[in-house]
Amino acid sequence: MKKLFILGVLGVFAVLPAVAQKFAFVDTEYILNNIPAYKSAQSQIDKLSADWQKEVEAQYGEVDKLYKNYQAEKVMLSEDMKKKREDEIIKKEQSVKDLQKKYYAPEGELAKKQQELVKPIQDEVYKAIKEMAVEGGYAAIFDTSADATLLYANPKNDKSDEVLERLGYKN
Repeated sequence: MKKLFILGVLGVFAVLPAVAQKFAFVDTEYILNNIPAYKSAQSQIDKLSADWQKEVEAQYGEVDKLYKNYQAEKVMLSEDMKKKREDEIIKKEQSVKDLQKKYYAPEGELAKKQQELVKPIQDEVYKAIKEMAVEGGYAAIFDTSADATLLYANPKNDKSDEVLERLGYKN
């Protein structure tokens, strides 16, 4: 009986630290959307992307035009001319694919622009979250934006506005 009591007391002491840990959550999407510099950076990136998309689509239009012209004239062309036109179409199409890759590949211009404009803002937000976690003694802070796996969160534990205040964006 005495052993059972001691095991029970030890079990309570083992569980107490886990119960006493503090948890909170933030919505980084909400935080970022309340930072004017982020909105400006995102707007610049969106405009660049739209401009590049128009350029790529225009060049694909040229490829399509070359192909349609080739199809219309194909019966009148010699084998050498057919081969030359086909090569020209293939070369132009590859050129457009290379341009698309230059802009949109994981290491492309769009990714570089995001690194340049958005990453410093995100780093600032994550630094503020870390400081808040350390000062507040939180064991963990969850992010509820995007694909969060947090199924329920009590709004009183939402520290998003506190992060914005630390960054100087809310009163």
